[in-house]
Amino acid sequence: MMLMTAKEYLQQLQKLDVVINQRIHEKDDLRARLLRIGSADYSKERVKTSRSAGAGYEKQIVKIIDLENEIDSLIDKYVDLKHKVIGEIHNINKADHIKLLYKRYVENKMLEVIADEMSYSYQYIKELHRHALQEFSTTYPNLP
Repeated sequence: MMLMTAKEYLQQLQKLDVVINQRIHEKDDLRARLLRIGSADYSKERVKTSRSAGAGYEKQIVKIIDLENEIDSLIDKYVDLKHKVIGEIHNINKADHIKLLYKRYVENKMLEVIADEMSYSYQYIKELHRHALQEFSTTYPNLP
């Protein structure tokens, strides 16, 4: 099994957040399509086909339910991982490292924004970020 770097480990939160948002978008798109299917004009004469009238609805509804279940599961995983990562960040020693890692990986802020918020130069924040990741790696040498 290959071990993750501290940065890869901490980025799991951001990646999971992206996946959740994409699944929500996919579900919303399916729901919108279902509404378009439901708003079709049935006043015109229809040709009988072998496909049942509700088949399109049923298939879309099942997909939406499956996506909702997947989203719920991903959110549970995200909440658990977020709680774990926050606890791990809080266990490192240097306060500036804790602030920076929290802002970067939990709040998902860019280093430029963090530099402004912490009243440091961008170059200093880049260096501090490198040191904070090193401290995290030293504190947690066996990341999955």
